[in-house]
Amino acid sequence: MKEIPPQMNYHHFLAFSIFLLAVSSCTNSKTKNSSKITSTNNEVHQTAPPRVNSEQFKKHWYDGKAEITSYNLLQERYGEIRQGTAVTIFVTEDFLPKEHVKATNFSEKNTSVLKLNQMKNFNTGIYPYAIMTSTFNPVSSKAHAIKVSNSVQEWCGQVYMQLNNRSEFEVKSHSYFEGDADQIFNVPKTWLENELWNLIRISPEELPTGDVSVIPSFEYLRLYHKEVKQYNAFASIKQGDSITTYTLNYKDLQRQLIVYFNSVFPYEIEKWEEVNSANQNDTLNLKTTAVKIKRMRRAYWNENKNKHSFLQDSLGLK
Repeated sequence: MKEIPPQMNYHHFLAFSIFLLAVSSCTNSKTKNSSKITSTNNEVHQTAPPRVNSEQFKKHWYDGKAEITSYNLLQERYGEIRQGTAVTIFVTEDFLPKEHVKATNFSEKNTSVLKLNQMKNFNTGIYPYAIMTSTFNPVSSKAHAIKVSNSVQEWCGQVYMQLNNRSEFEVKSHSYFEGDADQIFNVPKTWLENELWNLIRISPEELPTGDVSVIPSFEYLRLYHKEVKQYNAFASIKQGDSITTYTLNYKDLQRQLIVYFNSVFPYEIEKWEEVNSANQNDTLNLKTTAVKIKRMRRAYWNENKNKHSFLQDSLGLK
């Protein structure tokens, strides 16, 4: 059975069916329904206030392509700065509102989401790190992200954490660290730092400002072994003629995030900065930075042959 590519939603299904046989796309494993899942808990985003998407938004984000951006990464880890690369991939796709996975088949009940896959790769001495975070925001409602997942792999082991937006935020965490281990728990709903990246691309005027409660990025929570909960932060936005900055300051965590994005649609993210104190005695305040190398729009799921390897060079990733 052919799969609907990630950028498709119901607005494009009829046109897509014409060339379906000629297009191959990313594949997903089938997910069984959980007996614990209820319609009320899994369709909470559908009861949130609606968001009206402009024709400009639809023309851009449903053009059959994903936005891929590579970045030069200077990543703080273990009190030193490491050179590496980061990649962000923004793309729309159909999402199952109950199972919280990509839809394999067309249905009017599917939810259109903007997905961000964010990847980082860098070395710490002899061994490498690979970090990936996926965030799924509903496009047509002002609900919180439907799902966030994060994995960190390095030679010591790997960790994985996933949040599902149901009646509460349901979190599953798996780790090789004794203090984290295997956990399943709920946390009250509040802003998610991870969802703000997608919100910049969808509707930056909806970004929270002032004193806010935020669950920090999953990458930060795992790397620094912090409790998964809401933390007090102060958020601010400063709009310039060409670049707008969005800043989150967590006083208690001694953490700051600044995202720099274009002031006009489609609000592409040009760079970001993070400052984290590893512990209470850390006065170095080393800065993690990611600065754009190259951006392109491509149907990358069709470019998985050896002949497409040159595109890695085009992104500056080799």
